[in-house]
Amino acid sequence: MNPRNFVAGALALAVLPVLAACGGGTTSLNTPPSATGSAAAAPDSTMVIGTANFSENQILGYLYADVLEAAGVKTTVKPNLGSREIIVPALQNGDIDLLPEYQGNLLLHFDPKATASDSDALQQALTAKLPQGLTILPPSAAEDADVFTVTKETATKYGLSTLADLAKHNGKLVFGGPPEVKTRQVGMVGLKDVYGVEFKGFKSLDASGPLVKGALKSGGIDMGNLFSTDVDIAKNGWVVLADPKHLIPAQRVVPLIRTDKATDTVKTALAKLNTALTTEELSKLDSLVDNDHKDPDEVATEWVKAHGLSS
Repeated sequence: MNPRNFVAGALALAVLPVLAACGGGTTSLNTPPSATGSAAAAPDSTMVIGTANFSENQILGYLYADVLEAAGVKTTVKPNLGSREIIVPALQNGDIDLLPEYQGNLLLHFDPKATASDSDALQQALTAKLPQGLTILPPSAAEDADVFTVTKETATKYGLSTLADLAKHNGKLVFGGPPEVKTRQVGMVGLKDVYGVEFKGFKSLDASGPLVKGALKSGGIDMGNLFSTDVDIAKNGWVVLADPKHLIPAQRVVPLIRTDKATDTVKTALAKLNTALTTEELSKLDSLVDNDHKDPDEVATEWVKAHGLSS
């Protein structure tokens, strides 16, 4: 285990204040978000990286840490802090300095009415919409989009091949995914607004993890919110419903960073990673953690070394 990891007790202390503040609409320090942050900025040679509460984002956080360490930047990783609704305010307040993000969903976080869908348009829109004090760096070659997935049996039973087909069965199907999907545009809100879909119910599970996949297998849900890089989709022969109205925007991986931390050294190190990290490679890394049960930190370190990015 890389020494950047926190012991369980320390992580709990770091995460609990964040979670406690979430319900009140504030950050982990329980103070309003600001452009400059409530904590004093660390020296340019240090970086605190936060990640969301799913394995791929943790892998990305450790990849960021490894390439930055190789460039001489001392890093600390705070993994598994929660959803975007928690970690973005923490970034604004200076509790963390950098986090791995996804273009489309990040833009919708700041602008729920955004219509940009391709990567270039999303990058331009993000640059215009980000709050003062935050900067978006160039995206990775890798992309991981939300996908709405059913089993072959469910697809055959209800005649499902696209998201538009779901509206023919309003009130009959149960949808499952992470809790935030119930209120997000790329989720139940958008499915109703764009496709007119209404579900029998929603089950709060996890983000393309064992809970949602287990429920899909057992029939506990009819449709699950998974990630396009998840190798279990093909392995189980599940059907990804097509999105003819482009509800789901491009989701290339992109670093979101505090502007005062976006030095040339940091930009150069992350640009090298972004060039090397393809969707195929990210999917392999996800499988090593999710299916082979390897540690995200160790998987990231081995990959960075194998691709010549550690020196």
